[in-house]
Amino acid sequence: LTPAQRRAKADAMDAMHEKGVKAFPAKTAKWGNRPFAPRLEKGVKVITIPEQRWRRVDIKSLNLLAPVLGKQKAVENGAFEAWQVDEQDHVTEGTSSNAWIVTPDKTLVTHPPSAAILNGVTRLRLLEIARAEGYAFEERPFTVKEALQAAEAFVSSTTSYMVPVVKIDDTPVGDGRPGPLSKALREHYSAFASLKPQPQQVSSV
Repeated sequence: LTPAQRRAKADAMDAMHEKGVKAFPAKTAKWGNRPFAPRLEKGVKVITIPEQRWRRVDIKSLNLLAPVLGKQKAVENGAFEAWQVDEQDHVTEGTSSNAWIVTPDKTLVTHPPSAAILNGVTRLRLLEIARAEGYAFEERPFTVKEALQAAEAFVSSTTSYMVPVVKIDDTPVGDGRPGPLSKALREHYSAFASLKPQPQQVSSV
């Protein structure tokens, strides 16, 4: 999509949200020359829910009942997204986004591509950016416990790009504010999408 098409899509989804449409209740981020949505500045809350989807979620299909119900539960609990948790207590992904954490030693962690996640294009681009900028990253499962001890967290998707997570269930992430690595990645991603000037190099140390 072009920037203009993305903004039009954001407008349409915002209008649906304001009319009370709750099938996909989260409002799309406002990028480009429009002001950032407050959630990009302050971060959002996610909740954790049991993984209830079929076992080939890497196949993008219309089998969306479980994600829609999970998203609805997130909204009912004042959250932006729901992170789905498998039987090993690993966070797989959100109902419409990929899940990320930043460990206390500043390592990016996200679930590896498998039948358990949809390998999103935004996820792939963020990994390319991390590699190009020299940020440490690991593609591996992480538990809810590890997420609660993370320094930062965020979600990524085509429609919301990259949104910082500052609370998981009722536990603040880090100091309860969007972290520096999340902000740096968001700036690099928006530059890639031609929505902002190229940011200066941000140190990974």
